[in-house]
Amino acid sequence: DHFYVCPGHLKDRGFCTPVVDEAEAAAKKRKEELDREIELIKKEYEEKLKKRKKSKDSKKADKKSEKSDSSEKNGEDDDNDAEKEKDEKVEPMLKQC
Repeated sequence: DHFYVCPGHLKDRGFCTPVVDEAEAAAKKRKEELDREIELIKKEYEEKLKKRKKSKDSKKADKKSEKSDSSEKNGEDDDNDAEKEKDEKVEPMLKQC
């Protein structure tokens, strides 16, 4: 496929340039930034859970003789607190979209 273009158009810098919707480009960039931020928050949350699980496992190993229902309830509360913390960080970002 061949296009004939006159010399005047070849010198014109504005000739045959793509039409860019600035609002759309800004929205796309913002969405990508939010997606990256959400991924970072998810990774931080998973790391916290791993650390808590390791510390919880080490505490259980140290206190094999002291098994009680109260310690298990505290562990569940920690997990719930971590889940709430993650939700608090992610929700405002999703609302901004």
